[in-house]
Amino acid sequence: MDIRDLLLKDVMIMDLKASTKKEAIDEMVHKYYVNGVINDEDFYKKAIIAREEQSTTGIGDGIAMPHAKNKAVQRATVLFAKSNAGVDYDALDGNPVHLFFMIAAPEGANDTHLQALAALSGLLINPDLVAKLKKAQTPDEVQQLFADAEAAKEAKEAEKAKAEAEKAKAPASEKSDRPYVVAVTACPTGIAHTYMAEEALIKQAEAMGVDIKVETNGSEGVKHLLTADDIKRAAGVIVAADKKVAMARFDGKPLVNRPVVDGIKKSEELITEAVHGDAPVYHASQSDSSSEEESASGSVGSRIYKDLMNGISHMLPFVVGGGILMALSFVIEQYFGGPKSIEFIFLNNAGNMAFAFMIPVLAGFIAESIGDRPALMPGFVGGFMATVYSGSFGGAYTANVMTHAQSSAGFLGGIAAGFLAGYLTILLRKLFSHLPKSLEGMKPMLLYPIFGLLIMALLMFFIVNPVFSVINEVVTTFLKHMGTGNAVVLGIILGGMMSIDMGGPFNKAAYVFAVGAFTSTNNGDLMAAVMAGGMVPPFAIALATAIWPKKFTDDERKAGITNWVLGFSFITEGAIPFATADPLRVITSGVIGAAIAGGLTQFLHVSVPAPHGGFWVTPLATNPFGYIIAVVIGTVIAGVILGLWKKEKEASK
Repeated sequence: MDIRDLLLKDVMIMDLKASTKKEAIDEMVHKYYVNGVINDEDFYKKAIIAREEQSTTGIGDGIAMPHAKNKAVQRATVLFAKSNAGVDYDALDGNPVHLFFMIAAPEGANDTHLQALAALSGLLINPDLVAKLKKAQTPDEVQQLFADAEAAKEAKEAEKAKAEAEKAKAPASEKSDRPYVVAVTACPTGIAHTYMAEEALIKQAEAMGVDIKVETNGSEGVKHLLTADDIKRAAGVIVAADKKVAMARFDGKPLVNRPVVDGIKKSEELITEAVHGDAPVYHASQSDSSSEEESASGSVGSRIYKDLMNGISHMLPFVVGGGILMALSFVIEQYFGGPKSIEFIFLNNAGNMAFAFMIPVLAGFIAESIGDRPALMPGFVGGFMATVYSGSFGGAYTANVMTHAQSSAGFLGGIAAGFLAGYLTILLRKLFSHLPKSLEGMKPMLLYPIFGLLIMALLMFFIVNPVFSVINEVVTTFLKHMGTGNAVVLGIILGGMMSIDMGGPFNKAAYVFAVGAFTSTNNGDLMAAVMAGGMVPPFAIALATAIWPKKFTDDERKAGITNWVLGFSFITEGAIPFATADPLRVITSGVIGAAIAGGLTQFLHVSVPAPHGGFWVTPLATNPFGYIIAVVIGTVIAGVILGLWKKEKEASK
């Protein structure tokens, strides 16, 4: 597609009259409407404003690129507008904007249009083109400038491709020893900034004598996908993105993680950091691998799961460290020094201190995932209010944060507090978005903390705590008075859930439920069920690969040995590669074995007063032999089902 088919002369504004950001958006959107590019002026304008609220599209150097992709757009178009006086557009460099490129993409834009939009965005990195555009007087001149720039770029890329092909044919001794880095660029709409950042990084790397490969996560999908070999040989990784991208693959590499606009404006700084290995080494978490395909524009369910997992991942160190130290203190109390020994007092207090932070940290980081840093404080306070009924702290003060509540709101109330604080912060941002620019600095330092805390405290005091304290009491009473039959059924369900997706939403839901019950009742019965259920899949894999080695590849047999250690440590994710390769057999057998193990822990009255650890915490269990027996029986059943079901001919030889 000729780039001039997007830069329509009829929708150009060579003398923009607007003097403010709002007026500029109104004028350009109206121009689109009267020329039939969009059929719903208000709907398209809302999308433009929503994009501006995420981060300004005034990228600096006198350029702004407002853009939106929705069903109001009738055809892919780029509106060029020039303001001689300049417009205060909240640009990143604080300077007035003179050149506007408003990009409109239809909801179902085809690849040709998207590629043309990407090419157009990349051209705006060229300072010579920008300088000439500022002097252009007619729409014809604007079109010709872009056509010439596109032709020059294509000629340069052809020359570069030819040089790279010749270099690839050269002997190894003659090949370049230049530094090599990899990068990923992505913006929420994937139209403009994604490709501008790509172009800026490539251009800057060339000037610095650095080889670079840039993966783009744009509207046309992932382009120039980074391979495992690319990542392995790179000195460092640059992620210039405003939406979620696949991160687990960069585990162990120095990684520079910045907003996409930094890829455009600070490309030299990013490349220097990556080349010299000055960036911190990235370590992938379990949630990275389970949700790395999600984007910021994903479904409501995936977004809620992502926010919840952000809270849980930050909470887990407090749960694990505090829970295990408390459990050790009980062992000392029972078998060694008694309740007055210094060892018991020290360990019990340390564990309790960590546990006291558990729900506030959970709520705080759920809120932070939703509303960014301003949501952290009201989230922490909301989580703290969910844990406290009435108590004194260090003798300094006494707090009673309840009204019409008989107990604390607990774990469930903490989760509610996190989501409330996050969305409250988003609401406050919108309410304060119309304040004068001179008051911008007051928002994070004064307005968000005061109003966030005030409203959050009111919600917790009068609504959340009274409601969730009742719910928490009902759940606690049910768990305390649950008969053996009901306990076995619940153990079967929780154990099976641990194996359905092995670290995914079902697994985490079961684990969170058990942790919530543990914190509410100090009873580790359900922790035993989820722990046993989570250990079975890796153990079953290890057993099947050991007994039926001919039904597995060499790599699978090696991984099977590793799963003995992973299973022992309650790391279910060791079974994921096997489940990916053969989901029906691996998941089905794992769920059966895990459900049986979970049910057996309840039948044998096993309680594990520690929220993690696998077999390492066996001495803490109330029935250690029952705990081991439950896991062994579940493992044997799952391993035998998998081994017998899997066919030898399916293994690659």
